[in-house]
Amino acid sequence: MEGFVFVLYYSNMKSAASAPAIRVYNLFGESGDLPDVVHCETIASRSVLHDWTLAVHRHARLHQVLLIERGGGEATLDGRVVPLRPMQVVNVPVGHVHGFRFEPDTQGWVLTIAAEILDEALLASEGLRGALSRSAVVRGTPQIRTTMKQIFAEHAARDFGRAHVLRALSAAMIGLVARALTSESGGNGTAESGLFRRFEALLEQHHLERWSVADYAGALSITPTHLNRLTRAATGDTASHLILNRLIREARRNLVYTNLPVSTIAYALGFEDPAYFSRVYAAATGLSPRAFRAQLHGGEA
Repeated sequence: MEGFVFVLYYSNMKSAASAPAIRVYNLFGESGDLPDVVHCETIASRSVLHDWTLAVHRHARLHQVLLIERGGGEATLDGRVVPLRPMQVVNVPVGHVHGFRFEPDTQGWVLTIAAEILDEALLASEGLRGALSRSAVVRGTPQIRTTMKQIFAEHAARDFGRAHVLRALSAAMIGLVARALTSESGGNGTAESGLFRRFEALLEQHHLERWSVADYAGALSITPTHLNRLTRAATGDTASHLILNRLIREARRNLVYTNLPVSTIAYALGFEDPAYFSRVYAAATGLSPRAFRAQLHGGEA
């Protein structure tokens, strides 16, 4: 994976006041056979192009962490407007609506991690996913600042072992952010959060078996309605959507990192009909599996 760079697609970005609707941006325009491990840039590098205002939008498959070093402004997180001050961290989970208005010359960094990379780094038994699943602004720490600067420097370089080092540093970063989130929320040791962690563990074990919401609820000895309440409280999303998202992430990983035919991937994911798999994938991502692969390879099918 050394040497590959991915580009985040932010075309036609408008100010928050003029944006007609919530835009969806995603992993786009990879310049090599594989996307990069993570993406890290300064806040100024993109914000200065848009008068320091980024309209509300969401990322369908990307998790972001921002660190404000100097300056500030305000963040819009799922409808809430939160002030930004120096040494604050903004956690933006996959799919959450967000926007920013920075003070001119604000300094800091934006770390973007693909959902597939998070899947590899997060163990369900550790409970980090639940902590990271809420958008929030929390106090940063010297450790977070040091790690972010290391990621930025490593991302800009092309040294041997770069991908491995970026994965390790990013895993450390999300652990530190999860720690900050749980510290400010008073921890998450309740029975409900324990149930959600068990659901996460079951999802990792059984997503390829195409378990239904009822299957997961039965394994947890709760009703499907209770499970949906649980997942909405933890992530803002339904159990069925979390189940589908996990399956789509597995499909994307296979499409990016293997040369398996689409039909083989469909069967491996438990679909009896590859055409139906393609329709499900397209409905969830906006691209068919073949179109997604063609995009990765610069338009070649």
